[in-house]
Amino acid sequence: MADLDRAKKRLDDEYGQTRRRFDEIHERFDRVSAAGPEDDLRGLLKDLEKKVRKVRTGGLFRPGANGHARALKKYLKAKAESGAAASEPKVTKY
Repeated sequence: MADLDRAKKRLDDEYGQTRRRFDEIHERFDRVSAAGPEDDLRGLLKDLEKKVRKVRTGGLFRPGANGHARALKKYLKAKAESGAAASEPKVTKY
């Protein structure tokens, strides 16, 4: 059960770190939305794409959403091993 608790804490931490960076994406998106016909749309969109990529992949010191994906995978594995998933209905994808 300790593994599940650690995995859940790590998942929550990674989620929070990624969510906090959404403001940076919203700021770039607002610039694109507010652009007029004389503004450099290509440059603004490129800046937005760079910021989204940075949040998704992270950097040298920030893992980004990839860190959340790894934490989620470990949490789901720990949850399945602990038997906590037995109470949830199983969904079959076709």
